[in-house]
Amino acid sequence: MQEIKTIGFWGYPHPEIIQKTKESYPNAEWIDLDIDFKCPKTNILPESYCKIIRNIIDNTLYLKPDLILAPIGKDKCDSGWFASKILSDMGFNVIQTIFEDLEPKKEVKICRSKLPLYDKVCMITDNIVKPIPRILPHAKVPPREENTSSNHDFTPGFWGVPPNDLDILKLFPDTTHVYGWTRCVEAGTPADLDLEMYVNPNVPTVFYAQAFCSKSQLAKYLADKYNGLYIDIDDYATTSVKAKIEAFLKLS
Repeated sequence: MQEIKTIGFWGYPHPEIIQKTKESYPNAEWIDLDIDFKCPKTNILPESYCKIIRNIIDNTLYLKPDLILAPIGKDKCDSGWFASKILSDMGFNVIQTIFEDLEPKKEVKICRSKLPLYDKVCMITDNIVKPIPRILPHAKVPPREENTSSNHDFTPGFWGVPPNDLDILKLFPDTTHVYGWTRCVEAGTPADLDLEMYVNPNVPTVFYAQAFCSKSQLAKYLADKYNGLYIDIDDYATTSVKAKIEAFLKLS
């Protein structure tokens, strides 16, 4: 029997399977395969494809985890399902999971806290495998007419998934609220489309999608509906994209 020293995962695997895997392999190292570790590129996928899925493939082929927990349902996407089949076909030990529960498992606190946005998003994703209870200061949302960038309590929003280029999160103030799939992850319901589409209309929001991701359909629609800023980024943000975000936050 193969010794399990490293466990790769992406998205939000079913919590029960995470727990059973942790109990079976308590000393294993967990690797979030969504993250860009700058592993060598492979030619498995087209160049014009979601960078997060390309990370999953490239990371797996380079890091070679002994076991992979692979979300494949509405909690991730069809591309995650395809990636799981490709990696399984290539000989990797893949356990497919589907986590489509819609009953909230956790209270949304991190998304509304006054932590730096970068820390918020990293904390939410880290909690998937190693949840840590925290007491966090709440960033309140002023009424729309008072929520301006000149206000000390200005509260903007970030909607979307954790971006490949996490550094763009450092452009936002600490009062930023988090919406979209990332908020669903904190709530423990990654397949809750109603929650994913929720935003506070009093909050000027940047709607982010990874280029070539199907969630860009939601991001563009919601940005138009709520007069927000829609952006999509393939790999890393250009100076132009950063300037658009900064201008939107300053002028909102």
